[in-house]
Amino acid sequence: MSKLITFAVPCYNSAAYMDHCIQTLLTGGEDIEIILVDDGSTKDDTPAICDRYAAEYPDIVRAIHQENGGHGEGVNQGLRNARGLYYKVVDSDDWLDEDALGKALDKLREFAAMEQPVDLFIANYVYEHVEDNTQKVMRYTNVFPQNRIFTWNEIGRFRPSQYLLMHSVIYRTQMLRDCHLELPKHTFYVDNIFVYQPLPSVKSIYYMDIDLYRYFIGRADQSVNEKVMVTRVDQQVRVTKLMIESHAITGLYYTQRKLAQYMVNYLSMMMTISSIFLIIDGSPEALGKKTELWEFLRANNPKLYHKLKYRSLSMVSNIPGYQGRKLSVRLYRLARKIYKFN
Repeated sequence: MSKLITFAVPCYNSAAYMDHCIQTLLTGGEDIEIILVDDGSTKDDTPAICDRYAAEYPDIVRAIHQENGGHGEGVNQGLRNARGLYYKVVDSDDWLDEDALGKALDKLREFAAMEQPVDLFIANYVYEHVEDNTQKVMRYTNVFPQNRIFTWNEIGRFRPSQYLLMHSVIYRTQMLRDCHLELPKHTFYVDNIFVYQPLPSVKSIYYMDIDLYRYFIGRADQSVNEKVMVTRVDQQVRVTKLMIESHAITGLYYTQRKLAQYMVNYLSMMMTISSIFLIIDGSPEALGKKTELWEFLRANNPKLYHKLKYRSLSMVSNIPGYQGRKLSVRLYRLARKIYKFN
């Protein structure tokens, strides 16, 4: 590895906002690598902007142009070509806080000098809500020890709205390659796989209470917009099934109980969201897909099926009858309003 960290920036028709993202990353200096993955952009100057940065900063920036494969293939392409000891994905409409980035890089340099560098570095992220110009910081001070390296056995309890997202994680690059992470093409919501599949391979963790990642949210065309999610619910279901198949979570309880509990809760959240948006669709076909998703879980892991359907957050999406489905949607929208997660 010739760089401390690789920042992969998947870009698809991103000309209107990618400059801000890239400029914040460039403050990391010569230690960093930025891979701009142009995912078959055709509607604006994204390809030319990628090439301009690569020409202007040849020791830092590389531009890769690929046929359109979706966000996941952009992440895959970055990982295949990364020369950094660490790997982080930054979406082209988001950005990093420059002061926090400096602190994070200083800590990663310490890890790089170790015989066995830390597998996972975690920092806070900030929701930047465009509709009302407000911010919400998602931090983990209640979950993780600070100022020391730790393992999954030492973590605390996550709150219901508190999960590790792509925004909060920096992985050791070789660890990701060793666990054979590859995200599906032409599929939204694959960031959930990115922060789920590798976790059992993580043996050492460090958390820093800094607000590093700025997550711009609230555009009408974003994949997490409710109306958009209804139209793409099949992709949400696909990702959830891939997560179900990726690990026999119940077996983890014998070796890494706290990690297993976290992963069960994350999968419960995914089952709930998939179910809720199939309910919002409301068509007989969609309701049939909801039943099929739960049967898929039962076939893969009967114990986990019973745990999620009857003793977890997912109970909210399984209230019987028409009125029960209406209540499920109301509860979801109330939670969204309180926690402002999209």
